[in-house]
Amino acid sequence: MRNAPAVAEWIHTNYREGAVASVIAAGERWPDGSLRPSVEDLWGAGAVLAELLERRPYPAVSPEAEVAAASWYSIRDRVGGALEHCASGQELIAAGYPTDVGIAAEVDTSRSVPVLENDRFVNREPVL
Repeated sequence: MRNAPAVAEWIHTNYREGAVASVIAAGERWPDGSLRPSVEDLWGAGAVLAELLERRPYPAVSPEAEVAAASWYSIRDRVGGALEHCASGQELIAAGYPTDVGIAAEVDTSRSVPVLENDRFVNREPVL
């Protein structure tokens, strides 16, 4: 959410028509290693996708991407409260990290764009 507009701008600028970009809501792992869905990651992916859908020409997106964007639209005006009340936010607050939840709730405060290149993430900030 902090960098959603920057990520969308970078994708929109650097991907040619017909190219495929993946926006992944990573989730977490339970102690036993099984996948633990993460609503805040869904919201973050949705924030990027919503930004892309607001640009012209509109990109073709999957139904899953549409659902992620819809999830973002449903909380974007109350993202701080939503993060504070979701399971991961509650865990961070209980562990003594309420400030981290507030930082995670910031929207459009980072220009960092993580791009996977050669099995590692590199920062690709959009050109201003």
